[in-house]
Amino acid sequence: MSDRSPFLSTREAVCPENLLNLARKAQTPRVAIARAGSPLPMEAAKDAVEAGIMVPVFTGERALIEAEADALNWDISGFEIIEADGELAAGQAAAFACGEGKADVLMKGQLHTDVFMKSALNRDAGLRTGNRLVHIFHISHPDGGKPFVISDAAVNVTPNVETRHDATREVVKLLHALGNARPKVAFLSATESVIPSVPSSVEAKELSDWARENIENADFSGPLAMDLILSPDAVATKGLTDDPVAGQADAVIVPDIVAGNAIFKSLVYLSGGCAGGIVMGAKVPILLTSRADPPAARLASIALAAIVSATASAPKGTS
Repeated sequence: MSDRSPFLSTREAVCPENLLNLARKAQTPRVAIARAGSPLPMEAAKDAVEAGIMVPVFTGERALIEAEADALNWDISGFEIIEADGELAAGQAAAFACGEGKADVLMKGQLHTDVFMKSALNRDAGLRTGNRLVHIFHISHPDGGKPFVISDAAVNVTPNVETRHDATREVVKLLHALGNARPKVAFLSATESVIPSVPSSVEAKELSDWARENIENADFSGPLAMDLILSPDAVATKGLTDDPVAGQADAVIVPDIVAGNAIFKSLVYLSGGCAGGIVMGAKVPILLTSRADPPAARLASIALAAIVSATASAPKGTS
């Protein structure tokens, strides 16, 4: 008998073709890759260039970058390389390139996350907007169907209500950019009732009321437990069929990083979902790639950034 858990999916993650098509229709972004000279970021960049959704701007040690490109049999002579020695210098070079308008997306390469984010948040880099940064996962199933969006699963550990206001705005903005004219957003708790001893239920009700008053072209509901967010059968059983979000949510706003991380990894490891991730709230989209990300997830992340970047740079009144 295999030692593999029977719950784990053997499905290979697939980057959705419709997501790639949306990205190809957008203006191809210049992506500043912080310390690009290692296999994973270079492979991701090559895949994205071949997919027609990225123009890379490499930062880091030129010799390492060129060696990795040679290993991939990839001619990068037509792309810019910004020489920088070490993690901090490469991170700052990529962040400053975005802040100065020389690149449209900031992507993590071979450097520690804390160094990368410190570079992104450096006041002199010019990427701060006054909004909180929130990480959003866009998860799609190998068989297709509508995606499911989760915030925040990687950046904010215990986001307060104001941070979740920003997360809700950014989730709706992302779904609008993806063509969802009226997304349905749920606020997660362990119950659909407001119970004082369950703080997330009280906050979910507060968030839902606030969102209805402050965010247009979207539907909101909360508190909702996970079964009522995803399952129309559970909704029917519990008599919530009048709720505009229950059982058909496009996105969930989670109360903390543990809940978001658990949901995201469950959808990836139990159903073979492809999780594209993007940090929003800065001047440019930020990509926090992970060594554990499969190629499809990296490609999906870059596609999301291309779509968001194009939407952010479009003149008002255009799509």
